[in-house]
Amino acid sequence: MAISSYQSYDINVHVKGFGTYVIPAESTTAELIDTLRDRLRHRVVAAIIDNQLEDLSFVLDKDCDIELVDISSEIGARIYRRSVVFMLIRACRSLFPYSELIVKHSLSNGLYCELEDISLSDEDIEQIQKRMREYVVQDLPISKHVVSREEARRIYARQCQLDKVGLLEYRDKATVHIYELDGHYEYFYGYMLPNTCDLDSFRLINYPPGMILQTPDVNYPEGIRPFTDLPKLFNVYQEAKKWAVMMGTPHVAALNGIIQQGGLKDLIMINEALHEKKISDIADQICSDPAIRLVTIAGPSSSGKTTFANRLMIQLRANGRRPVAISLDNYFLDRDLTPKDENGEFDFEALEALQLDLFNDHLCRLIAGEEVEIPRYDFLTGKSHLQASRMQVPPGELIIIEGIHGLNEKLTFSVPSQQKFRIYISALTQLNIDYSNRIPTTDSRLIRRIVRDNRVRGYSALETLRRWRSVRRGEERNIFPFQENADVMFNSSLVYELAILKPHIEPLLEEIKPDVREYVEATALLKFLSYFRAATDDFVAPNSILREFIGGSWFKD
Repeated sequence: MAISSYQSYDINVHVKGFGTYVIPAESTTAELIDTLRDRLRHRVVAAIIDNQLEDLSFVLDKDCDIELVDISSEIGARIYRRSVVFMLIRACRSLFPYSELIVKHSLSNGLYCELEDISLSDEDIEQIQKRMREYVVQDLPISKHVVSREEARRIYARQCQLDKVGLLEYRDKATVHIYELDGHYEYFYGYMLPNTCDLDSFRLINYPPGMILQTPDVNYPEGIRPFTDLPKLFNVYQEAKKWAVMMGTPHVAALNGIIQQGGLKDLIMINEALHEKKISDIADQICSDPAIRLVTIAGPSSSGKTTFANRLMIQLRANGRRPVAISLDNYFLDRDLTPKDENGEFDFEALEALQLDLFNDHLCRLIAGEEVEIPRYDFLTGKSHLQASRMQVPPGELIIIEGIHGLNEKLTFSVPSQQKFRIYISALTQLNIDYSNRIPTTDSRLIRRIVRDNRVRGYSALETLRRWRSVRRGEERNIFPFQENADVMFNSSLVYELAILKPHIEPLLEEIKPDVREYVEATALLKFLSYFRAATDDFVAPNSILREFIGGSWFKD
C-alpha cells in the first residue's frame, strides 16, 4: 500500500535503524512500513512510537520516533502468535461448535491447546489446519472494535464464553477493545495483526489429548523450528492445571470471585498444603535411595529456589537425615579469569566462571567423608580466598547444591550418576487470564523479580527491566536445555500470588515514565495486572515461597 498524498501537511518520523523520513500526515504505520518493505529483515507486526506500543493501524499525525517491532523480538513474536491463536480459535469453533478451545501453556517452542471434552485425532488436526490455511488465502480482516464493557459482556454471553463475561465484571474501564474474525469475537491481552493473509507461518502437531501450535519465535523468526518434546515438563504443567481446576481457579475471573467472596484464606491454605505435600514427597523419594549423596536444585530466575531448598532441607531432617548445603558462589574464579560474554562483559553465569576442578575434588572428598577447606569468594575484590572454612559431611549424608547449572552434568562431572538427584524448579503458571489467554511463565517470574529486587537490593523496576533481557539470555543458554535431565520437577507457582503481588508492584511500574523504552513493558504489565483484584498478604505463611519476594520469610533473603 502506498502512502496517500492528499494530506495538507507533512511530518518527520525518525525510524530507528533506517533514518528520518518526511511523510504525509495521517499516514498509518502500515503505510510507512510498506515503503520500507525492501529493507526489512523480518516481518513487522507493530511499532513503538515515542515509547508507546501501537498496532499497524495507528495514524501518524505528528513528528515522532519509531522503533519497528518484528517477529525477532519477544513483543513481536507474541503479537504474531496471538493472531494465529485467534485464527485457530475461529477454525475450531467452526469445526467443533460445541467444544471450547482452551489455550493452556507453552511447551518447548510451541503452545499446547486442548478442545474441551475432545481427544483430537490426526484427521482432526488436518481439518483444523486446512481451515486455518483457507482463512489465510481468503485474507479475512481481523477487526478491532471499541465497545462498552456491558456490550462486550453481552457479546461473550451470546458466544457462551462465561470466562470472559466474568473477567470483564472486574474491569474498571468503561470501554473494551475486542477483536472480530469471521463473525467471532475475542478479547485479547495485546495487539493483533489486521489480516489473516499475514498469518501464513504456523504448524499444528497432534499431541494427545490436545495439539501443539507452532509459530516463528525470537530465535527462529523466518521459519518454524522442529518441535522438541519435553514430556517431564508437560506432565508438570498438566498437574498444575489439574490443581487449578481442583481449587476452583482455572482463570482470573474465578480467582477474583474467590477474593470478593472472602475465600482467599482457604485458597491459600490449600495451595500451600499442595506445595508442602509435593516437597515432602520429593524428600521421601530422595531418602528411599541410600545411594543418593548429592542433591542439585536448578531453575530460572525468581523460581523460589532458595525457599524451596530450605523447605526441602526441613523435610529431609524430618526423615532423620542431616543434609549439608554448599554455596556455588564460593567457587567463582578470580574476576580477571572470568570469561566474558559477546558484549565484553564478565559472564558470571557461564559454567566456566566456576573453579570446576576444585569444586569436583571437594565433592568427591566430602562424599568420601573427608574434611575440606571451602574457599570464600569476595565479591568486592573479585578474589577467591583459600582456607576460609572447613567442612565435613556426616557419613552417608546428603550434600545440597542450589544454582543455575545444577542440571548440567558438567558441573558435577566427578560424581557418579547414581549418587545424584536432580531437581528442576520453575514458576509454571497454572492460571489463565481466560480460556483464550494464558499467562506466560516469564511474566510471572518478572513480576516476582521486580518486587524482590526493589525490596532486597533497592533496584527500581526500570533497572530490573533493563537487566531482564540479559537474564533471559542466560536462562536460554544455561538452564532450559537441561530441564529434562531432572529426576523430578517442582512447580513453585501459587495460583493466588498475582493478586498479592499486585499492590507491591504497581507503584514500582508507575514510576517508569514515557521517556524511556521500558515504558512499553511497564504499561503492558500494568494492563495485565488490571485484570486482578488486589489482595493483602495477611494469610501468607512465613515459609511460603511467595515470602521470598514480598518479605516476611522465616528464611534468610
